[in-house]
Amino acid sequence: MVRSVRDLDIEGKKVFIRCDFNVPLDEFLNITDDRRIISAIPTIKYCLDNNCAVILASHLRRPGGVYNEKYSMKTVKKRLSRLLVPEIEMANDVVGPDAVEKAKNLKCGEVLLLENLRFDKGETKNDIVFAKKLANLADYYINDAFGVCHRAHASVEAITGFFDEEHSAAGFLLQKEIEFSRNLLKAPARPFVAVVGGSKVSGKLQALRNLLPRIDKLIIGGGMAFTFLKALDIDVGNSLLEEDLIPEAHHVLAEAKRLGVKLYLPVDVVAAQACSQESTLKFVTTQEIPPGWMGLDVGPATSRLFREALNDAQTILWNGPMGVFEIEKFSRGSVKMSHTIAEAHATTVIGGGDTADVVARAGDTDEMTFISTGGGASLELIEGKELPGVKPLYSKEIE
Repeated sequence: MVRSVRDLDIEGKKVFIRCDFNVPLDEFLNITDDRRIISAIPTIKYCLDNNCAVILASHLRRPGGVYNEKYSMKTVKKRLSRLLVPEIEMANDVVGPDAVEKAKNLKCGEVLLLENLRFDKGETKNDIVFAKKLANLADYYINDAFGVCHRAHASVEAITGFFDEEHSAAGFLLQKEIEFSRNLLKAPARPFVAVVGGSKVSGKLQALRNLLPRIDKLIIGGGMAFTFLKALDIDVGNSLLEEDLIPEAHHVLAEAKRLGVKLYLPVDVVAAQACSQESTLKFVTTQEIPPGWMGLDVGPATSRLFREALNDAQTILWNGPMGVFEIEKFSRGSVKMSHTIAEAHATTVIGGGDTADVVARAGDTDEMTFISTGGGASLELIEGKELPGVKPLYSKEIE
């Protein structure tokens, strides 16, 4: 069990909260989904209710360690200002003179938002010097950024070395994510069905291995399905394929058979010659993808098959879209999957990231039991890994 912010004596103190405000933006830099910002509010308000001076820090996209106006936290500040009562001040840098000065003068009940953490190269390098500069800004450290807890970054891992057990803990969101994921795998209602999609097998291979002994059915869609289809000697044309992982796909197929796990793959796809909204598309069976064409979404027969497979499910875990959902003409399979899961009489768990975006686009957010704020982090929890950002927050006597 991780230490909670409730376990700390933060009354009247300066608190550094690592949040995950890495929200999706449209071409005009408007926030298209503020779920991650809203999810951080309970921890922030708890600290303000305890008369704390609150310093908020997050990254936004991947600016590569240099300042980029496009990825400034100014957009996040605007949305935060609508959700919180106190006026939010913003620093012009991360650990530079402006941030240090504003943090030093921050009074109880006030909120300071730092600039994008990834404007400094030290963040992604887990740099100890950068972490110390962040730590020097406050008396207490709270991690509420589940979406980055699988990353060994300075504001997530290295910074914890500068706070002892009485001065560091998890926020409410992080606690909820960890407890839900662990309880889900301990005693799920059965049948337990995992729906796994997304572009590549490589990022989800370990999760598949870890899930197989725990589930009753496995549905595989998205780009990763083509590596499995190729393992069954099906010609997939120019579809996304990880040739070197075909032996691993064979292993997953064999293991599923050994364990009695029913495994479902696409039987038809939406194919095109290029991944573009302007492309001509055709519906073909997976056996008949033309040379030079690629599968970019699951077809209607596959959507019906997957719906049938989910009919009796009591627990559903979904991680990864069924196609290139960002392009409208290849989004139908993912949206249908979202509707199917939303309508299921089951505990439904959505594994963050792109999958949560699909659910939001489909208008099914309120119908899901639990939507994680972190795709990669939730997968690694399922894999049984110790997350770098969570490990330091366990109390030694509880371990």
